[in-house]
Amino acid sequence: MNRATKSGIAAEAQSKVDAKYNEQHANECLVWIAEVTGKDVDPSGSMDNFYEQLKTGVLLCEVINALKPASIKKIQTSSMAFKCMENINNFVDGAKALGVPSQETFQTVDLWEKQNLNSVVICIQSLGRKGSQFGKPSIGPKESEKNVRQFTDEQLNASNTVISLQYGSNKGANQAGMSFGTTRHM
Repeated sequence: MNRATKSGIAAEAQSKVDAKYNEQHANECLVWIAEVTGKDVDPSGSMDNFYEQLKTGVLLCEVINALKPASIKKIQTSSMAFKCMENINNFVDGAKALGVPSQETFQTVDLWEKQNLNSVVICIQSLGRKGSQFGKPSIGPKESEKNVRQFTDEQLNASNTVISLQYGSNKGANQAGMSFGTTRHM
């Protein structure tokens, strides 16, 4: 990372971002990655360990290929910055292709420059929820399913006879205590 140390407002903003990072969730993600890929991964959820395990993007690409084989054709093994960032970008694209919503993904610099590791955790958790769809273990809460309901026309029209309280109420309204037009005594 070749960034200058942040100061002032930027430092405050970065400390707020870093405060959202949860070591327990990061640990859960690293354990899941080890289960899915079969690789030896240090499961410590500390921010430094999480970053060190994932910064090259190789392990992340292996997760995508474990869930859906041959999704990522070439995993870059070089430690050059551009190659690592390409791996990270391929992971994000692969996660989107497997159904992770774009609002739960992260920017490449969030991981590569250690800017927002919490967003990386969120993306891995979102991908982890989809694990059972691919015959792999899953993490986190079970993903919701559609619950489509069918109503008859009679049921739908029954709501037309109800006056909603949004239209107001006349309960308790009166003019007691109102004193328009009386003179003011001095």
